[in-house]
Amino acid sequence: MKMAAGLLCAFVVVVSGLGDPGAPSGPAVPRVSAPVRARADLSGAELTAVVQKYCQVCHNDQLLTGNMSLQGFNVADPIARAPLAEKVIQKLRAGMMPPPGAPRPGADTLLALVETLERQIDRHAAANPNPGSRRFQRLNRAEYETSVRDLLGMEINADDFLPLDTKSANFDNIADVQLMSPTLMDAYMRAATTISRLAVGYLDATPAESQYMVSRWQSQFDRVEGAPLGTRGGASVIHNFPADGEYRFRVSFHNETNGLLVGGAHNALHTTDENPEQIEVSVDGERVALLNLDRWLSGEDLNGVNVVTEPAFVRTGPHRVTAAFLKKFEGPVADLITPHEWSIASTALAGEYGLEVLPHLKDMVVLGPYKTTGISETPIRKRIFTCRPAGSADVDACARQILSGLATRAFRRPVRDEETIALMSFFTDASKESGFEGGIRVGLQAILASPNFIFRIEEPPTDAQAGRAYPLNDYDLASRLSYFLWAAPPDDELLGLARQGKLKDRRVLDAQARRMLADPRSDALGSRFAAQWLQLQDVDEVHPDIRYYPDFYAQLGDAMKRETQMFFNDLVRRDRPFLDLFSARYSFMNEELARHYGIPGVSGIEFRRVDYPDTYPSNQRQGLLSQGSVLMLTSVAPRTSPVLRGKWVMIAILGTPPPPPPAGVPALDETAGTVGSRVLTTRERMEMHRRAPVCNSCHRFMDPIGLALDNYDVVGQW
Repeated sequence: MKMAAGLLCAFVVVVSGLGDPGAPSGPAVPRVSAPVRARADLSGAELTAVVQKYCQVCHNDQLLTGNMSLQGFNVADPIARAPLAEKVIQKLRAGMMPPPGAPRPGADTLLALVETLERQIDRHAAANPNPGSRRFQRLNRAEYETSVRDLLGMEINADDFLPLDTKSANFDNIADVQLMSPTLMDAYMRAATTISRLAVGYLDATPAESQYMVSRWQSQFDRVEGAPLGTRGGASVIHNFPADGEYRFRVSFHNETNGLLVGGAHNALHTTDENPEQIEVSVDGERVALLNLDRWLSGEDLNGVNVVTEPAFVRTGPHRVTAAFLKKFEGPVADLITPHEWSIASTALAGEYGLEVLPHLKDMVVLGPYKTTGISETPIRKRIFTCRPAGSADVDACARQILSGLATRAFRRPVRDEETIALMSFFTDASKESGFEGGIRVGLQAILASPNFIFRIEEPPTDAQAGRAYPLNDYDLASRLSYFLWAAPPDDELLGLARQGKLKDRRVLDAQARRMLADPRSDALGSRFAAQWLQLQDVDEVHPDIRYYPDFYAQLGDAMKRETQMFFNDLVRRDRPFLDLFSARYSFMNEELARHYGIPGVSGIEFRRVDYPDTYPSNQRQGLLSQGSVLMLTSVAPRTSPVLRGKWVMIAILGTPPPPPPAGVPALDETAGTVGSRVLTTRERMEMHRRAPVCNSCHRFMDPIGLALDNYDVVGQW
């Protein structure tokens, strides 16, 4: 709680150097000054009277301001209403209560009140430790992907199998909201069936379609990751083929509003009927088809704006499949209109004279298999089949070895005898019809569908008593640590220490945490924990208006998110002070992001640490608040939003979310308003909104932060 006050003071300093120096200030924003000492002569009864005089006026059973009532609250006994006491502490530490304009006691009295509450809450917590409880924790979609990869070495997309995860406070791994349903259970079962077939190979596979979409927001001027050199745009993915056989590949393209191919007849500055655009389909970098693209393709044609290849033979297992355009030119684009970075800003503009727009892949579909000829050996199969029976007498022993080994890794603990017997029964029944490999496949399916894999079940010791805390066993402790730091199952070293019972040793646990943080797998802290804490997924929801920001495209948004994730991971690994999050004069970027920020001297596609040059103004970039990801997710398509930016800081950083606006209060229109012929500035419109007392109490906190960042536009440029 004490951190919140320090953070708010830090924000006053940081944002004053980042943005508009004319941001409004007032008593609601704490000033950095000499430390205040709490009054030591106030009793619990006197502090309760302070609450009744200054706080209960609004927070009572009748008004319920902020959905909170302090009627009957006793400072001498905050334990009786501990959750409410925590809320009071939080608001007082952030300097948010009493609100601006309302009577308030002296700073020394407020400090005495908050310190008294903290002291009693902390003393009770130390005397009565309560780690809480949970019914079960299931694997969410991200953890399911990493668990399958750890078990089988197989890349999957859990989005293809599982519904969206329920979130709590924007986190998708909170056990309290991870409810089960028949639909979700059925999804896990279907995923187990499909994954086991792809892993072992499935000779009886019937033709199916697997679609890989390419967003219109993804620019296709440059080569995509994984595609062969000499190509541009398209899609490159890892696809799991179920069997050796013939497959076809269908590629479709975006069309204009009139149905014609985008970048076709109207924009053929580099191609003609005799020298058309060509799209190459390759598997593991080897060309399987080269398709000429008809400039006159139309959505009204029989097959629409798409092309299908001839059958191509592909072997079982994971292969990189790429559909990309051959790069026909290099250098400046010959636009008569100002060139921009986005390859298809608008299909409505695609036919305009003088605007260079190239053909743009919409999706790639893998079709098949049409003829299966066998099952080839793959790295995944080698990981599964650790033995082969030499004769009929060895079948059960080999199957037991394979299934018990898989189950041990999948369950994240030693498999029990009764569990192995159950798995062997699946093997025995299936092998009668499908042979040895078919039996192993069904046994693997049973493992993937087992509650011991899907759920992170933590078993209490035999002497556990109801209502009393007990220590976790070492295997459960290993899983908690690895899924938090890596979003993945524990590795062999962690499980080995758990087997020896050494993880309970605090020194061993600390050493393992440091080892795991140094491991590249701890990048998950940035991509999982920090991304959800900072709400980085909202970057994908903001599509900047093309009329104002034609140089923004999806890959640039991804680079912004990666910058923030790498920045966070760097602070963690180097154990930097928390406030470096807001004052660091460096960040992580590649050439395209550095160019977007106007930072010279950065070349190439690789991300690296970039120290801001001495010549780069210090008020333009420092720390998290000047990174494009944060500035984008707190904007709307055509404009910035100081309210959203201030609100985001209050929620994500200070942990003091403002209450919802009272009923009947009109929403703030940040774009409307004039005085005579002059359009009001954002600041002036917000000052008008703050004149209402019910609005002022919250906007007095949010607006100064948001306005101080308003020199950054929607896409984070100064």
